[in-house]
Amino acid sequence: MPRSLPSSRALLSPLLLACVLASGCGRQQELAGKAPVAQPSAAAAAATDPAAAPLLGALQKQLDGHRRIVVLLADEAQQTPADRTTSSRIGQQLFHDGLEQREAIAAQFDALLRESSPQRFATLGTVLDYIESAPELYDADRLAFREVLRDLHERVGKDSSLPAVKLHQRIGEDLEALDEIERNYNQEITRIFSRFDRTRAITLKREKWDDYIAHLHTQYSREAILRDYGVIEPYPMSMKDSEREIFGRDLPAKTVVLTFDDGPHKAYTDEVVAILKRYDVPGVFFEVGRNLGAIQPDGKVKLGPMAGISRNLMEQGYAVGNHSLTHAQLSRTSGDALREQVLGTDILLKDVDSRRAPLFRFPYGARNAEGLQLLGEAGLKSIMWNIDSMDWADPVPESIVQRVVEQVQKEQKGIILFHDIHDRAVKALPQILDRLIADGYQFAGWNGRDFSVSRPRKGAASDATVTTGYEKSWAIVIGIDDYARWPKLEYASYDAQAIADTLTGQFGFPSSQVIVLKNEQATRNNILAAFHDRLADDRTGRNDRVFVFFAGHGATRQLASGRDLGYIIPVDSDPNEFATDAIAMTDIQNIAESMRAKHVMFVMDACYSGLGLTRGGPSSSAFLRENARRSARQMLTAGGADQQVADSGPNGHSVFTWVLLQALAGKGDLNGDGLITGTELAAYVAPAVSAVSRQTPAFGSLPGSQGGEFVFQVPDSQEYLTADTRQLSADAIALNNRVDAAQDAKGEAEAPVTVTDLQGGRSTLVVPAAGAVSDRQRAQQANDRGLQLYREKRYDEAVAQFTEALKLRPDFALAANNLGFVYYRQQRYAEAARWLENTVKIDPSRAVAYLNLGDAYFNAGDKAKARQAYSTYLELQPQGSGAAQARAQLQKL
Repeated sequence: MPRSLPSSRALLSPLLLACVLASGCGRQQELAGKAPVAQPSAAAAAATDPAAAPLLGALQKQLDGHRRIVVLLADEAQQTPADRTTSSRIGQQLFHDGLEQREAIAAQFDALLRESSPQRFATLGTVLDYIESAPELYDADRLAFREVLRDLHERVGKDSSLPAVKLHQRIGEDLEALDEIERNYNQEITRIFSRFDRTRAITLKREKWDDYIAHLHTQYSREAILRDYGVIEPYPMSMKDSEREIFGRDLPAKTVVLTFDDGPHKAYTDEVVAILKRYDVPGVFFEVGRNLGAIQPDGKVKLGPMAGISRNLMEQGYAVGNHSLTHAQLSRTSGDALREQVLGTDILLKDVDSRRAPLFRFPYGARNAEGLQLLGEAGLKSIMWNIDSMDWADPVPESIVQRVVEQVQKEQKGIILFHDIHDRAVKALPQILDRLIADGYQFAGWNGRDFSVSRPRKGAASDATVTTGYEKSWAIVIGIDDYARWPKLEYASYDAQAIADTLTGQFGFPSSQVIVLKNEQATRNNILAAFHDRLADDRTGRNDRVFVFFAGHGATRQLASGRDLGYIIPVDSDPNEFATDAIAMTDIQNIAESMRAKHVMFVMDACYSGLGLTRGGPSSSAFLRENARRSARQMLTAGGADQQVADSGPNGHSVFTWVLLQALAGKGDLNGDGLITGTELAAYVAPAVSAVSRQTPAFGSLPGSQGGEFVFQVPDSQEYLTADTRQLSADAIALNNRVDAAQDAKGEAEAPVTVTDLQGGRSTLVVPAAGAVSDRQRAQQANDRGLQLYREKRYDEAVAQFTEALKLRPDFALAANNLGFVYYRQQRYAEAARWLENTVKIDPSRAVAYLNLGDAYFNAGDKAKARQAYSTYLELQPQGSGAAQARAQLQKL
């Protein structure tokens, strides 16, 4: 049932999130001992603040369209193909009606913000009260307002007055909360579509979603929606491929075409292109003319700023086609209006670049005989689709992935419809490509005459289909210090916990799927049960990954044949009986082969020998392109049989685990593509550990591996540097400096690395060249490198990285703050103040920047500006972590 949100103005507090996770879309339970707080409905809010009534009415129209789309698609699995086609067309009309409604709301925001009256902020506060707290709204309803809030956030950010700054902060918190709501539904749908571990709790959660759908059905019916929009039905004609239009049904088997409508978009089009480049697959973009510019009354073309995006697409070899001038419904358009929609956009596209593709896509697929005849006269071909991602309607990326994969499996070929105007397509696309490549699909592009399968680029160093498009992520983490019969260790248990925390925190492994066994828990039976009962056979899916970490003793026994056999030692093993009560590496190998998971990686912080590993050859473009379909069974160990683990690294870790944690924190991304493969992990860790200890880590693939790669995706850091940011200890910095010196001596990060295998042989690892990344991603990577360097107190190098981030992305508030704070650490207070001032100009509600700015002004001797900055921080974060410091500084002033 509907939920009211807390009055704190953070749309989703941690406490509320717990309620969401426990109760799905159900009504929020009132806190024990507290009386219910009445929250404003839309009508009540409008009555209280009449100036807000037009905006509230517009938001309700936006919500109505959102709900109608949900109703149309809620039972799509039960609809006939014809019904699904109709639902899709009408849903798209609703979606584009919503885009027009959003523009109207933005215009109302502009008009309100132009007013000089302070009441304008109170009116916007009333609007936010409705979005945050209206009792008739479900969390799923609130997703309808996300783009509207983004528009408002951008507009309010241009006002530097304190009321605007506080409002900007509030909207930002609401947007973060909506991201949490989306992730909540994303997790739900992931579990729903999973074939494994379907528990009663998941069923109950699904029933809560069904409660939301049932609630909508009390207000809407599919039949009524279709009746209201029935005029959208396209002109009845053939749905088969022909000379004048293509649906994709005549493509070769297991061949698809990727198409993207409604752009160009100032951010998401480039993100889509970066993904396509990473996979080296073609794409076709259908663009709306008004996004490119306008044709003036005298017939001259005036291109807008986004025309440059289209020009770049064509220069990079992508097909760019015509999607009408205003995204009008052309089945109801004729004469001069129809000609303007088609020919006007063609004029604009030709003015952008004469290489525009002679392709046209009817908005909504709604076409008529006159429109097709006009295309023929203009030399344009109609491109339809037979697979609809419905990314225009579905707010949950994982659901989009599931829908596309299922439709492709059913159709076996065709043209897929996406949109490059919102982020959920960007989020879903890598997983879709990963799944389709794994299933053996090929991708066709426009060659000037028709669609044909593209070939890998000649000389391409990487067709990096190395992605993290996993369905589920599992881990077994074992650490043993307190051995009864073997020498006790100091750091193994702590190492194991640090790895588990990294997996669940940094990399998002669900804690319920990370099995941690420490000390007395890590018996032989418990370790084997964790593998066999939770992960072996069909308990993992074919698109899952499994990470295994062991920190403890290892041992080696020579067999009668002369061959060495390695063992990991459980807590209850007897040194005199380890051949029977320890776990042989052959057992681990058998377990690895019994798992259905696509990629499995073992990391053993123990030294032993005796497991035959397949020799890893040089990486090639063909190898990487096949990663999505190839299984991986990889292993990295701390050293050989005659060596001991250096159990005296920084911060209570072994040297091996410390270096491993540094690699996982981002240093293992040797080629800078935002991904850490098993090979990259070994190529960083093995030489680094060898350089600072007497260990020689070994790496290779277990028999049965098909040459795939286990992959971690490096998360983007959102950390704003402050005085509270922790830096590394002196011994940690010293060790990292020694590791970096060894890396520098090696040369280029992507240079081949020679490592040991468990049989004492040598193997050469070749790090794949990076795939294409967007400027936004490159800026984020530079910022994250700067953070690493700051923690190591390498301030000049950190300045260079934050500067690089801002060159790539001038509006990057995070990098601006971090650059300013490094200057502050260097006691360059004037430079610090300038960059912190830039930060609050970019993001005027970023409270921490005001705290840093106050410190910079304070040390520079500008008391008035310091007082203003500290006061602004306290207005934004009166209970923030820096509030006591700000108040103390104000007392000094």
